[in-house]
Amino acid sequence: MRHGRKELLLVCPIIMAKEKKKLIVVIPMPGIFLLDIAGPCDVFMAAERALSEKPGHGGAGYELLLASPVDAKKIMTRSGLAIDCPVLVSEISRPIDTLIVAGFSRMEMQSGHAFFQWLKQIYPKVRRIGSICIGTFALAEAGILDGKQATTHWECSQEFQLRYPAVRVDTNPFYTRDCNIYSSGGVASGIDLALALVEEDFGRDVALSAARKLVLPLKRPGYQSQFGTLLQVHSLENSIAGKLHPWLIRHLGEDLSVERLADHSHMSVRHFSRVFLRETGLTPAKFVEKLRVEVARKFLEDSDLPIDQIAAKCGLGGLVSMRRSFLRNMMVSPSDYRRSFRTSLQDIV
Repeated sequence: MRHGRKELLLVCPIIMAKEKKKLIVVIPMPGIFLLDIAGPCDVFMAAERALSEKPGHGGAGYELLLASPVDAKKIMTRSGLAIDCPVLVSEISRPIDTLIVAGFSRMEMQSGHAFFQWLKQIYPKVRRIGSICIGTFALAEAGILDGKQATTHWECSQEFQLRYPAVRVDTNPFYTRDCNIYSSGGVASGIDLALALVEEDFGRDVALSAARKLVLPLKRPGYQSQFGTLLQVHSLENSIAGKLHPWLIRHLGEDLSVERLADHSHMSVRHFSRVFLRETGLTPAKFVEKLRVEVARKFLEDSDLPIDQIAAKCGLGGLVSMRRSFLRNMMVSPSDYRRSFRTSLQDIV
């Protein structure tokens, strides 16, 4: 108090600047599965809702924009349903936080060079870029993945590696990150990737809340290799392995040494091993192990046989030996595989 007067203390409230939403641009390529974009988009919007329910969230969240990579705004999906995109990629003028390419069309690869040029030019201007399923092909076609590690759908890994030798492809994980480039495997892996991006942006609690709203695991156990086939037998039809395949199936529980296989093929062990490796890229022993695991998978999926009996029928030895073979080839134990892939009708009462 001065000169008999009271001082008024004015307390000015601190006004927090409203945080801008992150613009997520999703590019649906012609011929995609609906889940390629529906799954990730639902994850981002579930996270947006979770953030809006938090007190003092300051406006943080996501804004989604679907953009067409071709000259038409309507994109047809494999299911026959059309997706209406508000804009073409060339019409986007706003800063993009995250750019995601969903799926890939070989037809567009031949005729859509302008889109790949646009991708190459826009990449340095975005905070991060990603792909869903075979959208990895689009990133690679634009040269963005050169010298980088990426994943794609397990069924396309060989084709991808042959087409883009400068990319280190690994189809085991559901998604991969290399610097600010993210790529995911099969269609549903886009959901795994979207949850990981949400966690990266806003933390585990928000990502977990989004996962719970959609009744999803925050992190799916296992690897993409659980879903693929270990042997492409149809492509080996005219090889020694292809000719041996029916006989091997009937004798899986027996000794299948390279000597026995060579003898059955009326060849010397040395010549048999050399030709087998050249035709399949695998040694006879590795091929037999993969075949045994493939057949064991079917027993685990379709039967109630105890695992030790399956191991014996398939020539995988005992429980310990079978477990090692599964972990080596599938990155999952036999019991975990059965829990994930057994016929769903068997669990309905």
